[in-house]
Amino acid sequence: MRMLSQEEENDDGAEVTWEDQQRINTFSKLNTRLRSIEEKIQELKQEKEALDDISMELELADEDEPVMYRIGEAFIHMPHARAVKRLERDLAALNAELEKHTSNAEDCEKQMKELKVILYAKFGRAINLDE
Repeated sequence: MRMLSQEEENDDGAEVTWEDQQRINTFSKLNTRLRSIEEKIQELKQEKEALDDISMELELADEDEPVMYRIGEAFIHMPHARAVKRLERDLAALNAELEKHTSNAEDCEKQMKELKVILYAKFGRAINLDE
């Protein structure tokens, strides 16, 4: 780690305009949104993994026996074939939601990258936009 010299530390050469402050605020909001989206993506991936495990279990289950399928907070007895169809539908919905959140994360990252270029060009080392 390098210590800043007194000159570098007190480098107030760039004045922060209202537009710059708005860009900084936008970057901060995008960063917060991106972290939230990434957490949601992780939750969805875990849920998808659980549904994939359930799919494997249903393949091994006896087709004549009813299975307990979770809907919300409750478990319901339903025929095997109906549970398989429900699982496929739930997996498709989960994949669509995962794709939507991934796309939103990519949009946030793109906007943040554009703002970083603008802000670093003006402020250089005087601003830190990394985590």
